[in-house]
Amino acid sequence: MLTAAEQLRYARHLVLPGFGAVAQLRLKTARVLIVGAGGLGSPAALYLAAAGIGQLGIADDDTVAVSNLQRQILHGTGMLAMPKVASAHSRLSDLNPTIAIETYRLRLDASNIDALVAAYDVIVDGTDNFATRYLLTDASARHTRPLVYGSIYQFDGQVTVFYPAAGGPCYRCLYPTPPPANLVPDCATGGVLGVLPGVIGTIQATEVIKIVTGIGTTLRGRLLLYDALTMRVDEIAIARNPACPLCGDAPHEPPSLPIAQLDESEHVMPGADLTPAQVAARAAETDAPLLLDVREEYEWNLGHLPGAIRIAIGELPQRVGELDPHRETIVYCRSGARSAQAADFLRQSGFRQVWNMTGGTLRWADDIDPTMPKY
Repeated sequence: MLTAAEQLRYARHLVLPGFGAVAQLRLKTARVLIVGAGGLGSPAALYLAAAGIGQLGIADDDTVAVSNLQRQILHGTGMLAMPKVASAHSRLSDLNPTIAIETYRLRLDASNIDALVAAYDVIVDGTDNFATRYLLTDASARHTRPLVYGSIYQFDGQVTVFYPAAGGPCYRCLYPTPPPANLVPDCATGGVLGVLPGVIGTIQATEVIKIVTGIGTTLRGRLLLYDALTMRVDEIAIARNPACPLCGDAPHEPPSLPIAQLDESEHVMPGADLTPAQVAARAAETDAPLLLDVREEYEWNLGHLPGAIRIAIGELPQRVGELDPHRETIVYCRSGARSAQAADFLRQSGFRQVWNMTGGTLRWADDIDPTMPKY
């Protein structure tokens, strides 16, 4: 039953034709897990908490950075450096103290994904890397949980509902294999319009409410495409792939996908990397190597390593002649992904002493210089 306080709080739902107390009670007894408390997870969490989802789980292992605040509206300036799950708990508890909020500050992997997914009725994908996305879709299918998927890039977004147990496709039906590492830049590299995740995340919250209450028609079997620049919304039909290893006619366990395989911050070439501490030590020696920053100009202006030069990774093939192939060179970027690509390119171009700085300026800020901006 709804309490008197709940009836007042959800009054606009209770008078809504086709919704009413029955749907509100379904929200109250629902358990929804949001994976990722960032751009997509922020609006989804806010609206689901406001709607009265009885138990809301938030999983994220990151902390709040100032560069998040352009789009991650769940957090504020007063929450900087705080774990995102703690910031989320504070904000959502204030928004709706009548619901239960469970937080999980952890990095999803094969050891914890199943127990977490099994504890909830509906899963919201607010992730920002392919490895976690595949891990999440596999676990959701195993435990017959609907997965509300959303993704954003620059000015474009897409949303659908993956629910093989109800006859719909899964993420692997749409994208059978992950793309090559670093083919698709993340928001820090490619940028994103700040309001875009608000649109997509709110649609995800809408789909959750429809799934829980049984109203309307969900996006299962349909991929919604949103273009913020033209304000066009298109839709394409997606169907279950009979050959899909996860939900096809002869399902089998898909090949495992280690998180580090596709996580930008971990993509470095084995045996060809140096830690920031090692880089700092080499840079202090008399025969110091060249420090090559392959980030964009705006990133360089935020902060860079002393003595470094900058050639953006996109300009490197045209400007490689400016570098000495006989000089030891250490390449770095924000997180280690672009610099790993650049280092590989230099090796293929005849450079023999090339190193990649693992973790980029993010790790440099943690290990060497805390004044280095983290964005």
